[in-house]
Amino acid sequence: MRLFHLSDLHIGLKLLNWDMREDQEYIFGQIAALAAEKRPDAIVIAGDIYDKSAPSAEAVEVFDRFVVKLREAAPEAAVMMISGNHDSPSRLDCFRSVLAGERLYTIGKPPVQDGEFMEKIVLRDAYGKVNFYLLPFVRPSMVRTVVGTKEDGSFLSYQETMEKLIGREKIDTGERNVFVSHQFYVPEGVEAKDVERMDTEVRTVGNVDAVGAGLLSVFDYAALGHIHKPMKVGSERIRYCGTPLAVSVSEAGQEKGVVMVDLQEKGTVHITKLPLKPLREVRVIKGELAEVLEFRCEDYVTVILTDRADLDVIDMRERLRLAFPNLLEIRRETKKTADYEREIDTEALPDPFALCCLFLKDMDEQDQAVMQDVINVVKGAL
Repeated sequence: MRLFHLSDLHIGLKLLNWDMREDQEYIFGQIAALAAEKRPDAIVIAGDIYDKSAPSAEAVEVFDRFVVKLREAAPEAAVMMISGNHDSPSRLDCFRSVLAGERLYTIGKPPVQDGEFMEKIVLRDAYGKVNFYLLPFVRPSMVRTVVGTKEDGSFLSYQETMEKLIGREKIDTGERNVFVSHQFYVPEGVEAKDVERMDTEVRTVGNVDAVGAGLLSVFDYAALGHIHKPMKVGSERIRYCGTPLAVSVSEAGQEKGVVMVDLQEKGTVHITKLPLKPLREVRVIKGELAEVLEFRCEDYVTVILTDRADLDVIDMRERLRLAFPNLLEIRRETKKTADYEREIDTEALPDPFALCCLFLKDMDEQDQAVMQDVINVVKGAL
C-alpha cells in the first residue's frame, strides 16, 4: 500500500501581501506529476487546506483544480482530507457522503455525539487491510459530549482529550493502521517550547494544546499536519510532512516535499521524501547594500542591511526593487553596544517630583503632598 502524505496547503495565503496563487498552482502541478509517476493508492491531506475558514472564490477554484489533477494523475487512488485549525469544518463536510462514493473523503468534523467515532476508511492490498483513521483538528470543547469532563465539570486537557478519543476506537493492532491528524504533537521527553515553530503557525498561551506523541505508537504510520517544518516526532513513523512550499520568511531554506509511505506486511514501512521545487524560493539575503545588490534574483526576498553608516541613498528602495522584483521587506540591522566607561551624572537626572507633576497635571496642594510622601518612601527604601 503506497500513500502520499501532504498537509498545510494554506490555499489563498498571502506572503507579506504577495499573492501566492501562481506559486501554489505551480507546486500542485508538481505533486500531480509525482502522483502520475508513483501511482499512490491513497493521498492524504492532513488539514489546513485553506488559509482562512471563509476562503475566496479564487482559492476554492485553485483547490478544485488541484483535486481534479490528482484524480486524473492517480484515478484509482483514494483521496482523504481532514480540516485543520484554519479550515471551516462545516465547509469541508459539505457533500461528504456523496463524495465518499467517488473515493474522495472530506472530513470536517470530529465525533461530537455519543455513538459517533472517527471516520475509518478501509483499503486493501496483497497483505490485507489498511485502516485509515481520520481525525480533524480538535479542541476539548468541541468533543465534550463524547469524551466527558473532569469531576469538577471542567474541560479535559488536550492531552486527556486525545487519549480518550483514540482510546475509544477499537483498533486491531494485528492489522495495519494509519492515523491522519492535525494537532500539535511533541516527542516524548521534549518540552513544547523546545519544538521549532514557524511564524505563521497559530500558537496557544503556554502551549496548552501540546499532546505527547507517545499515544500514537499504536499506529503503523501517523500522517500529521499543523507544523510547517518537515520533521519526525520521536519516530520515523510519526511525521509532519510540512507545507509543500514556504508560506513564511521563517521557512526560508527549508527543503519541502511529499512524504511517500510504502506499507508492506505488518511492521514493514518504507518512507521516502519526494522533493518539490518551487517556482520562486523564499530567501533572506543579508549584507551591506552594495553586496546585497549583487544577488539579484526573481525569488521572494527579505533583505537585511548591515551597513553601519547611515544610508543616504535616496533611491535605495528603488534599487533593491529593481534587483529583487519580488521583494518582501527591507530590514536594517543595527548593532548597539553599551558604553560601560561612561559615568552617569546622577545630579543631572530630572527631579522625580517634577516629572510626576508634569505627567499628573492639575494636582492640588494635597495631591502634591501625597506624591511627595510616596517619593520619599520609595527613596528611603532604595
